[in-house]
Amino acid sequence: QAEDGIRDAQESRGLGDVYKRQGEGVMRAEGEWVIAVDVGGTQIRAALCDRAGTIDRRASDLTRDEEGAERIMRRILQAIAAVWPPTGRPAAIGISAPGPLDPWTGVILRCQNIAAWDGYPLRAAIEERVGVRAALGKDTNLAALAEWRLGAGQGTSHMIYLTLSTGVGSGIIVDGRLLLGAQGIAAEAGCMIIQPDGPACTCGNHRGCLESLASGPAIAREARQRLAAGEPSCLTELAGGDTEAISAKTVHQAARLGDALACDVLRRAGEALGIALVNLAHLFNPQLFVIGGSVSKAGDLILEPARQVLRTHTIVDLFWRQTPVVTAALGDDVGLIGAALLAWDVCAA
Repeated sequence: QAEDGIRDAQESRGLGDVYKRQGEGVMRAEGEWVIAVDVGGTQIRAALCDRAGTIDRRASDLTRDEEGAERIMRRILQAIAAVWPPTGRPAAIGISAPGPLDPWTGVILRCQNIAAWDGYPLRAAIEERVGVRAALGKDTNLAALAEWRLGAGQGTSHMIYLTLSTGVGSGIIVDGRLLLGAQGIAAEAGCMIIQPDGPACTCGNHRGCLESLASGPAIAREARQRLAAGEPSCLTELAGGDTEAISAKTVHQAARLGDALACDVLRRAGEALGIALVNLAHLFNPQLFVIGGSVSKAGDLILEPARQVLRTHTIVDLFWRQTPVVTAALGDDVGLIGAALLAWDVCAA
């Protein structure tokens, strides 16, 4: 057991080197390019990136998770081939994938969006078939890494990134390092319980988590329920008469038009986000909260209620007065950029 503990500690230090801030240490890879891969429940994307994280070329395909792990792997390999450097080989491959996963072993532990990947050794599978060193990171961790180094979080040492989209995820920077936790599965803020008697989460394990209250599907669900209860709104018209077609984007559009129901739905989602920010502020005392994902495009319609809750419920104003809540800067490419940075860190380690 003692030997296992020493080995685990050594592995932890090594991973810390992989995630260190760009520029600390010398890049030892000979290649001028890395390949970034971003695998989601809907789409597989790959990009050829330089040392600054700039994308030179890109490729994409549908994930089609119902076809199984090997067919997904085949599409990943095709995407990698499509962005292969014009000469030579890439220095490394960085892979962004849904968690929880083990960043040390490169194994997907459980993948809600891609059921065929539970327990799948994704990093090893790519290394064996491509012959290039690879590294695997949780998608929201790598998004946090990208925003911290190249986006809204530049210049901070303590930053919390949350993405509000189909799900809710997070990545946390503490003392200038990405927080991974004892088993590499830290920073699952979307699973934080906000309302114990709230709606059920899609994971099936609990109720009233942040994801069940502030994700895109949660916002659309509440809007549809309130329409069904008879509340007036322009949402039905915006959705072409089909209430099942209402999405968070539709709610955002209606709110921009001043629709009272839509504004209130976003306010409630923002307040749920605010409670999460209060909890995270008390635990981590960050310099900055960065909010990304498609829902964040609603801007102050969802962020201002969150800020108000943060101002109201923290124990002293130091927890919010110097801690802005801002939208992310890198847009839809944040996962690819984070995967590219991870690949360069592997080269430097």
